[in-house]
Amino acid sequence: MSQYEAAYQLGKKFHAFLAAGDWDGIRTLLADDATWTLPGDNTISGTAEGADAVVERAKKIASYGLNFELLHILVSRENMALSLHNTARRGEVRLDEYLSTVCRLRDGKIASIETYLSDVPGMNAFFI
Repeated sequence: MSQYEAAYQLGKKFHAFLAAGDWDGIRTLLADDATWTLPGDNTISGTAEGADAVVERAKKIASYGLNFELLHILVSRENMALSLHNTARRGEVRLDEYLSTVCRLRDGKIASIETYLSDVPGMNAFFI
């Protein structure tokens, strides 16, 4: 399997595990020292440090009832990114954002994640 196919498959698994709420599955894809950084000023913003904290971040995001629509899996020479359209509703508050979740890979695992958002104010209003 080429490095590009391996990165693509890692992205596919990450999205499938996230959408299914398979937290143990997500943990298997992460380096022990993995991090996840999100923009904004809300309950999920900042950097989660360590694989267990990354899994807890994924659980917290999913607990808001998001639909994680996968648009594309993108690969570079060494890394991978997911292009997503996330939607959810909490009472009258709606979340409708496009994002790129950029994963830096190391030894076949996700070493760091950085999420880029189309609507940081909308994210701040939703994740309270």
